[in-house]
Amino acid sequence: MSRMRTLSILLLSLGFAPLPVAAGHEMEDRNLLRGAELYQNNCAACHGVNLEGQPDWQVAGPDGVLPAPPHDETGHTWHHDNGLLFDYTRLGGQAALAMRGITGFRSGMPAFEGTLSDDEIWDVLAYIRSTWPDRVQTVQAARNPPHED
Repeated sequence: MSRMRTLSILLLSLGFAPLPVAAGHEMEDRNLLRGAELYQNNCAACHGVNLEGQPDWQVAGPDGVLPAPPHDETGHTWHHDNGLLFDYTRLGGQAALAMRGITGFRSGMPAFEGTLSDDEIWDVLAYIRSTWPDRVQTVQAARNPPHED
């Protein structure tokens, strides 16, 4: 059993509710410079050089697909856990959503599996996360399960 789980059980048995755990562990100790370069080379064409996304990103086009959202704090990237962000990037939007049982949503996000390695994807995601204000990083980190030791 992990130390975090043991501590949580101990706190609950003593009548204390543990505080939410901020877990951004997959994005810790990443190469942010490489992430920024990979972002510019693979993501900026759709999501913007400054992470600003495409215009009217919340309005689906005639094909039913939403334009690429911003990855800065004004978008919704930070509303998702690390696992979904990774799967969305690696497998593409449709496959990632299908894995979670979400159907009926058309995603224009292509799969980067075969283009970027898993470590490169994590570097890109860590770079994106590094641009968010501390409060947004904290909220996003809390959406992730705690790291098992």
